[in-house]
Amino acid sequence: MSCLAEDVRALAPMLPEASEGAHRGNPDFRVGGRVFATLWIDEARLVLRLTPEAQAAVIEAEPEAFDPVPGAWGTRGWTSLDLDACEEETLRSALLRAWHCTAPPGLIARYAGLAIDP
Repeated sequence: MSCLAEDVRALAPMLPEASEGAHRGNPDFRVGGRVFATLWIDEARLVLRLTPEAQAAVIEAEPEAFDPVPGAWGTRGWTSLDLDACEEETLRSALLRAWHCTAPPGLIARYAGLAIDP
């Protein structure tokens, strides 16, 4: 079953100190003032801030769902997740990974073992 924008909007705020904002007219999710995910509703796509290593891992695990963002952003780890091609567990894991790549170290340390459970 594919995921919807509503799933992203329900799951992302479950992460510690995550907040919803807007980036270039699209909803985004931030921690520590930094964007960790941007939702492209019309394209049923979520762009995630990952490290290049995390990006390679998710693409290898689920190549039908993940792609690097074109250009320099993609080489830095920014990754597209096709919501139509992913299950909720994949979405939860991707959001958590992006949060970990973005959150301040002290916040990450306080929430060791964190999982997103609906």
